[in-house]
Amino acid sequence: MSIPWPEFYVLYNGQEPYPDDAIFCLSDLFEKPRELGLSKNVRPLLELEARVININEGRNEAIAKRCKKLAEYSAFIAKTYSYFEEFGDKEKAVNEVVKYCSKHDILREFLDVHGKEISNMLLEEWNIDDAKEVWQEEAREEGREEGLTEGFNMSKTEIARNALAEGLAPEIVQKITGLSEGIIKGLGK
Repeated sequence: MSIPWPEFYVLYNGQEPYPDDAIFCLSDLFEKPRELGLSKNVRPLLELEARVININEGRNEAIAKRCKKLAEYSAFIAKTYSYFEEFGDKEKAVNEVVKYCSKHDILREFLDVHGKEISNMLLEEWNIDDAKEVWQEEAREEGREEGLTEGFNMSKTEIARNALAEGLAPEIVQKITGLSEGIIKGLGK
């Protein structure tokens, strides 16, 4: 018994430079054996290699000539990147790229039927990137607040330690600092 020969492909259309054709190994993303406490000679029981083909406009022209829809998709993505840069406003850029491509017979039938869905998908994708930036900024702000709170608590601890050293009663130090009785007692030792 046999099964068909498997082949895995990834079509790359990102903005970062990438070769026209490359092999990608899934195991390159796996945790390293040492990180897992294993011998460095251990190999994963699963390996997947995929051929990555750069389909950006102007790359792999032979493939683009054989597949008109793929060439049109590459043109659509190139125009999308261009309009995002030109307009700065994502919604306007997406609307304009759909109009442009319909007018210039780039994925026209597909965009006529699914243009609104594609617009929403592109806006959603870019909004997720924006959201990630916001989440990172919120995390930094939380860290700053935690640092300030920790610093404030340390200041109260120092005040309590100094007050106890000057002979103030633990009950008074607790009222002044708001620290718990257990913390105050621990500082008095």
